[in-house]
Amino acid sequence: MEPTRLLRKMFDAAVEAAQPTHCIPLFLPAAPSGRTIVIGAGKASAEMARVLELHWPAPLTGLVVTRYGYAAPCTRIEIVEAAHPVPDQAGLDAAQRILQLVQGLTADDLVICLISGGGSALMPLPAAGITLADKQAINKALLQCGASITEMNCVRRHLSAIKGGRLAAACFPARVVTLLISDVPGDDPIDIASGPTVGDATTCAQALDIVRRYGITLPAAAR
Repeated sequence: MEPTRLLRKMFDAAVEAAQPTHCIPLFLPAAPSGRTIVIGAGKASAEMARVLELHWPAPLTGLVVTRYGYAAPCTRIEIVEAAHPVPDQAGLDAAQRILQLVQGLTADDLVICLISGGGSALMPLPAAGITLADKQAINKALLQCGASITEMNCVRRHLSAIKGGRLAAACFPARVVTLLISDVPGDDPIDIASGPTVGDATTCAQALDIVRRYGITLPAAAR
């Protein structure tokens, strides 16, 4: 087979294999005795939500945020669109609403978190004292400085009220099941959308080292 055609077929097969239609139904958990709440963020998250709805046998509600133009038709899960790769107010509002959705849950409830690439920008919730404008400026600097996605997400996690496992902590005592579609080398869950439901083993000192290495100016509150 001609090399270009072979490479194209390999590429198409890889993309097809990652489609939510194929991978989401295989990993759905059993329905709980309590409520099912679906949350999530990413460029593929709306399509993930659409497929989940089609295959879920019980009641559910939820909210997922995706990039402008990437919405998918859902009837039970609300789809919100926001900006990527630099976050905007729509993303911040969606992140706040997602955090509100998971308040007051019980051990009988289930949270299904749908995460894909782009979720870091699409679900921004700055840590206390940091503004959306601060996050936007830092995000632009990270995008322009040549940092790797692992380095960028390390900094983002330490400036967030929702990333680095904080979203999962907010769901307690409900069970949290995270379904991820990766766009990062190595597929480490902590690096997919900055790991909102994954415990963070990195430190503030590591984040500050990255900031210094790339000459990024941080607002006083962020530092």
